[in-house]
Amino acid sequence: MAFLFADLFENVVSSRSMSAVKIAGRLECLPITSYQRIIFAVIATAWFFDCIDCAMMTFLLSSIKSEFALSAAQAGTLASMSFIGMFIGAAASGLLADKFGRSVVFRWSIVIWGIASLLCAMSPNLEALMFFRVLLGIGMAMELPIAQALVCEFVPAKVRGKYIAFMEGTWPLGFMCAGLLAYTLLPVYGWRSLFIVEAIPCLFVLAIRRLVPESPRWLAGVGKLEEAEAVMSEIERRVKFALKIEHLPAPQVVAELDDMAIKHRVPLLQLFQGRYCKRTVMAWSLWLFALLGYYGLTTWLGILLEGKGYSIAKSTEYIIIISSAGIPGFATAAYLLDRWGRKPTMILFLLGGGISAYLYGNAVNLNLMIAFGLIMQFFMFGMWSALYAYTPELFPTGVRATAAGLASAIGRIGAMLGPFLVGVLLPISGINGAFILLAGSLIVAALTVAILGEETRGRILEEI
Repeated sequence: MAFLFADLFENVVSSRSMSAVKIAGRLECLPITSYQRIIFAVIATAWFFDCIDCAMMTFLLSSIKSEFALSAAQAGTLASMSFIGMFIGAAASGLLADKFGRSVVFRWSIVIWGIASLLCAMSPNLEALMFFRVLLGIGMAMELPIAQALVCEFVPAKVRGKYIAFMEGTWPLGFMCAGLLAYTLLPVYGWRSLFIVEAIPCLFVLAIRRLVPESPRWLAGVGKLEEAEAVMSEIERRVKFALKIEHLPAPQVVAELDDMAIKHRVPLLQLFQGRYCKRTVMAWSLWLFALLGYYGLTTWLGILLEGKGYSIAKSTEYIIIISSAGIPGFATAAYLLDRWGRKPTMILFLLGGGISAYLYGNAVNLNLMIAFGLIMQFFMFGMWSALYAYTPELFPTGVRATAAGLASAIGRIGAMLGPFLVGVLLPISGINGAFILLAGSLIVAALTVAILGEETRGRILEEI
């Protein structure tokens, strides 16, 4: 009897695996049309609005610090609160998305985010604001691993890196938008108004996310073969309609790997087994040190500039200016990811970010601050594009969202530590000491990729 059940289970697993491989082959051969671009644009809105909030604390922290009479350590702790929520949200959303599907979790994450943003605006004291920032972080971080997984699973391998990099390219746009909103509203209406404005687009975003179908790769992987076929057929129909053709190219041949991770839905423990162990260690270390350096810098940037003698208004103008370098930064990363490769691009932008951050921290006048600030933001935003393109490709469909979510969650530990450590270091070692710490973190991240990283450029997800 045991053998009978074992054979039956193996046949079911094999059927799922073959179906997933066939779905992958059909997706990989599809030409990119306006239909896929619309799906991509809807997914990318998650990035844009999340980037606005992540950047907003750079401009608001000084005003909040003044209203609540916070010490440097308290301000650093407040800045870290959203990252506590992002740790929870990133880890939970990946697990939920791999169990219940990408689309349903993706839709409801924006609801949590919008409600939390309104609550932040109504905070009567520091404790309430801290709690609501945690809640906002949960909603915000729920979106990111799912967005990565969706783009990876819909876009063919030959252009996958470019599209994920373009999605991350909304980051400098969000940063600049946050700066413009702060510059316009902060002096007149105060910091609370910015959280209200953040919440307004949530209803619109929730409505348009109904346009994003469930991932057929995920459906096939969990055995929902009829649903996978229905979604895949609808995607193919829309592509043929967009191209005004009757027949699509023949499905691409995809190798079926003889791997437990392909044949079974991988338990969390299996992220540390076989070839995935090194990938998991690399991804977690990369995210930890990269985000420690980045958020430690950006969260305190306005206050650090004030420490060098610049007013809040001037600081806001300055941050908007240097953030503009992020646009050519992510565009360059998008080009290099699919032509040069994920690993060398990741190393280049991490090293460039670390070195330029150190030079920026030691600039002796405004002209040098502008020059090094532009270079730093060029590499920082390019780093984000490479980071989000690289991570989800390292893991199989059954745990892609979980793995990306956990890597992001580990990164949020770094994001919490960065602002806190800067707040502790400032009274001890001054601004230069803080910049040495942040630059060193980015260089450690680069070394991690160089030693443990694996190239994924141009490889079909099922064959990585």
